[in-house]
Amino acid sequence: MKIKAIILLVAVVMVSAFAKAQKTMDTFEVQVDGLGCPFCAYGLEKKFKEFKGIKKVVIDIETGDFSFQYPSEKNLTMQAVVKQVEKAGYTPITSKITRADGTVEANEANTTELSAESVVVTQQVLVAGKCGMCEARIINAAGNIPGVTAAAWKQDQQMMKVTYDKSQVTLDGIQSEIARIGHDTKAHKATDEAYANLPGCCKYERLDQ
Repeated sequence: MKIKAIILLVAVVMVSAFAKAQKTMDTFEVQVDGLGCPFCAYGLEKKFKEFKGIKKVVIDIETGDFSFQYPSEKNLTMQAVVKQVEKAGYTPITSKITRADGTVEANEANTTELSAESVVVTQQVLVAGKCGMCEARIINAAGNIPGVTAAAWKQDQQMMKVTYDKSQVTLDGIQSEIARIGHDTKAHKATDEAYANLPGCCKYERLDQ
């Protein structure tokens, strides 16, 4: 009887400890664009393993859904998560944090609003890339820039067609943002670090500036 009582007590303590641990973890959910293969998922997970203490990483490459848990006492921010996704070479579309205390924080991709002062133009610019994943990454990065209303990129031409409000953003600014995620443009070259963070299948031939 004593042995059974001890086993029961240990089980209760373990369950209690597990429940307590769960209550001290924040849950993060991010929809990521550009995940096309297991290698991509591995690269994203590897990048987030830089966050010491990360738990329960789940990535669905078909839907782009990415979730994980992180100790609430570390107070990981939405901005830090978005930045880490971008460092991995992908574009966060939506993100949501459910804090341990039940508080929910959510963020969605940018939606540009035009005003009477808007000056909308459409231009084309050279942007280097290699595959469909590059296309998705470039288009979504451009689409998330305030002032951009539409973007398209053609792999065979290496050209991005972008429509934007000149009162909110410049073509140079758009190119700078595209370079920041790892893709060389006519006016801005991606840093070696940003280029290195791209998945292997996206390693295009660098542009000469």
